[in-house]
Amino acid sequence: MAGGGGAGAAASANLNAVRETMDVLLEISRILNTGLDMETLSICVRLCEQGINPEALSSVIKELRKGTEALKEGQNAGKGS
Repeated sequence: MAGGGGAGAAASANLNAVRETMDVLLEISRILNTGLDMETLSICVRLCEQGINPEALSSVIKELRKGTEALKEGQNAGKGS
């Protein structure tokens, strides 16, 4: 009875390795206080794997956060009137 379970076991081991890697990356992200959740971090990793420059991605995230913060401040200022 050779074989059918080998491919499934390999896929399972690969999935476990990916989960462990993402867990480690999330912990590093938390230590560095990046504010990225698992979903966002996963998206960033996939973008980097596709060749996106990590520094450029970081800059975009920072700019988006600045814009979001400015919008929140503008909304809060409008509520106080």
